[in-house]
Amino acid sequence: MTQKIQYIRDLSPGNQVSDLFILSTANMGQSRNGPYWNVAFQDATGQLEGKIWSPKSLEYQSLEPGKIVLVHGTVESYRDRLQLKVDHLDLNPSTNGGLDLADFMPASKVPPAQLMETIEDLITEHMKHKPWKKFCRKVLRNEEYHERLLTAPGAKTVHHAYVGGLLEHSLSVACLCMSICDNYPDLDRQTLLAGAIFHDLGKAWELSGGLVNDYTDEGRLMGHIQIGIEKLEPFLAKARDLDQGLKLHLKHLITSHHGEHEFGSPVRPKTPEAFILHHADNMDAKLNMIQAAYEDMEQAGQSWSPYMRFLERNIFRPTPTPDPNNKNRNKTENQCLLPLKA
Repeated sequence: MTQKIQYIRDLSPGNQVSDLFILSTANMGQSRNGPYWNVAFQDATGQLEGKIWSPKSLEYQSLEPGKIVLVHGTVESYRDRLQLKVDHLDLNPSTNGGLDLADFMPASKVPPAQLMETIEDLITEHMKHKPWKKFCRKVLRNEEYHERLLTAPGAKTVHHAYVGGLLEHSLSVACLCMSICDNYPDLDRQTLLAGAIFHDLGKAWELSGGLVNDYTDEGRLMGHIQIGIEKLEPFLAKARDLDQGLKLHLKHLITSHHGEHEFGSPVRPKTPEAFILHHADNMDAKLNMIQAAYEDMEQAGQSWSPYMRFLERNIFRPTPTPDPNNKNRNKTENQCLLPLKA
């Protein structure tokens, strides 16, 4: 397997680059000196814009984004931003038998297989009604569904947009819902857990994942809520020992989890469990966006984020209260995903 050595986050002006990257965008431009290519490259650590100037640009009649290319060039600083002056692109590099896609795509900090195992543990812990337990495990252990869930992103760009992001988000939402149930013991914990695990199941078909991670035809025409219901229907039909009222409630949880019509929800939440799932889903998505912004801010030594369009505001990174009894309180690991290290 080809070993990647250079990563975008480690580059600085003056560095000579000779390594594999994803060509994420490519557009032709025109300058006084002739046509040029505006390009951008990606790996697991970030993106880097670049230029292929004339006459070198004339060697490439077309460039196809989404492919892994071998890039040779020099890192420069332009308007206080890094930019790669490309000397040569090998569009069909030899990879000596394979690549580790984790080098090129952002991924969950927790291995997807471990996320799936933790979801299974939640089912064991909280689902005492055997028909619910049997139903959930049949879905998760279906070969096609299992493989898709292990790699699916949670979104195209907004939140959890990385390999394993869908599982990470679903697990986090499930854990939030179970915590809320501890405070409100009359809630239907088991139906809510099923809804939390499967509320975004359709995203495994809505998005292509992989190097491009774009919307599929099915995703564009139907959306993940409708897809998710359809993907669960065969399992629900075979779950003859699962009460029809429970099946209906699960469908309502999935159908209403966006909360309001203006946010793409076919119906609004009409049960306590549906309200909880909606707010847990919304909170986890927004906190994931903020956490990503915090990581960028920390790396840049900044206290304020740029304007975040999906949150409609700038985000501030405050001074944390010292806590000698829990030095890792502000680490990125979710306690539901992994035990925090002392």
